[in-house]
Amino acid sequence: MVTPTARRLAVGFVQDGFGVSQRRSCDALGVARSTCRYQSQRGEDPVRAPLRELATRRPRFGYRRLGILLRREGWTVNDKRVYRLYRADGLAVRRRKRRKLAAGARIVLAAPTQPNQRWSMDFMGDTLACGRTFRTLNIVDDCSRECLEIEVDTSISGVRVTRVLDRIAETRPLPDVIVVDNGPEFTSKALDAWAYAHGVRLQFIRPGKPVDNAFVESFNGKFRDECLNEHWFRDLADARAKIGAWKTDYNEVRPHSALGNRTPIEFAIVAGLTL
Repeated sequence: MVTPTARRLAVGFVQDGFGVSQRRSCDALGVARSTCRYQSQRGEDPVRAPLRELATRRPRFGYRRLGILLRREGWTVNDKRVYRLYRADGLAVRRRKRRKLAAGARIVLAAPTQPNQRWSMDFMGDTLACGRTFRTLNIVDDCSRECLEIEVDTSISGVRVTRVLDRIAETRPLPDVIVVDNGPEFTSKALDAWAYAHGVRLQFIRPGKPVDNAFVESFNGKFRDECLNEHWFRDLADARAKIGAWKTDYNEVRPHSALGNRTPIEFAIVAGLTL
């Protein structure tokens, strides 16, 4: 189907290319002159400006998640309208290429029914502006999807992991189980002794099978895409500040599709769960 815009462009091309009038161009192409003279009476969509502003602040969000944020701000919009404006302004998220991995057998983790039943931990790494690398220890609650902590430093030992867990335990109960991989920090004597002393079971995934720790791996993907890849860290203090701000936004503002487009805090309140 040829759109009115395409017809107007074709008429203009014939006019410019052959030096003929608009009337003759329309007659030659079989286009009504009213189509070329039509001027839209609709003004600028009022949602357009706030949508652009949100997309600028959150470049890794797609139109559905941006639509949720618009509705939170009081705009009455559906996904179709947001998508039309999103495409018209060229706001589509650029897809990053990922390595293709061989499919393997997966272990489906049963979802916990209460916060603090099961946590997941994992390490990630990135680089400062000076070229020095740093690590992050990510700890996630598997039920509420809340990010409990992101510890940032150039080196994090097994003893440091236990200190981070003790710090979290000051404000909430410890879980029954913590899912971890087979890294040296998690298999260390320090963490093993800590887990035994606090009655926490360490559940180790199969070696080389990160899909067995799916909850924190899912978090890692969002953390990498929306924070680490979007910021330039001048030094360690700058990295801690920016990552800390992202963690707060992740827990208190960012909609989570797995939680019915609520935040972890909202999910806990609506479900009547105890953090």
